Amino acid sequence: MEKGIILGNKILDVVFIAWFIAQFYKVIITIFIDKKLNIKRIFETGGMPSSHSSTMASLSTAVGIAHGTQSTVFAISLVLAGVVMYDAAGIRRAAGKHAGLLNTLLDRFAAKVGEKLHDGKLKELLGHSPMEVLVGAILGVVVAFLFKGYIQA
Repeated sequence: MEKGIILGNKILDVVFIAWFIAQFYKVIITIFIDKKLNIKRIFETGGMPSSHSSTMASLSTAVGIAHGTQSTVFAISLVLAGVVMYDAAGIRRAAGKHAGLLNTLLDRFAAKVGEKLHDGKLKELLGHSPMEVLVGAILGVVVAFLFKGYIQA
């Protein structure tokens, strides 16, 4: 088996590609929706598709391709993928909604009292909708299968 580019590991190569495609897609979506280029989206969390999901789904799929779905390492990667995706659509999404509510309350307080309690805004785009998680997971699986020959070579 040949070595990969990232740390000599082909699976990491495929995972990076899946992550990059998901993040780059966010930049493209921002161009169409906001009509402006925001290259910072490559390094930001939240939005369509979930790069956390694409990363974990590509990892599990690539591990399954390389080591088989009966392997312990595949089982571990699959469980971790589930935990990360659940966190993205559940806990992190709820935290983003809480941040939005706090931002609204802080703005109303500042308008009413004339004093700011907090400089700046809390980050609201933290988690993902279930659809963003699903699309990210599908992207990760597709990328891993597109590189099946590379993984197995």
